[in-house]
Amino acid sequence: MPTITYTTNMQRHIDCRPQQVEGGTVREALDAAFAANTKARGYVLDEHGALRRYMVIFVDGEAIRDRDGLSDTVSSDGEIYIMQALAGG
Repeated sequence: MPTITYTTNMQRHIDCRPQQVEGGTVREALDAAFAANTKARGYVLDEHGALRRYMVIFVDGEAIRDRDGLSDTVSSDGEIYIMQALAGG
């Protein structure tokens, strides 16, 4: 099962401990992770289910390509890492 991990900073704001979930795509894995955690879902995804602008997801060290449909594949032993995408100026 893929493992979802969140930054320590996110864990300070919402209950989002690392977890193993079922899913062959990022969407399926997130749906499983957020099934009982609507607060985390609202923090990571927008009202349309797309990844929020200020968030980024990596699968096995590579940024996902499909920020709207979250159709990027995840292997059964894959690692999904969710973090805030920070910008400065």
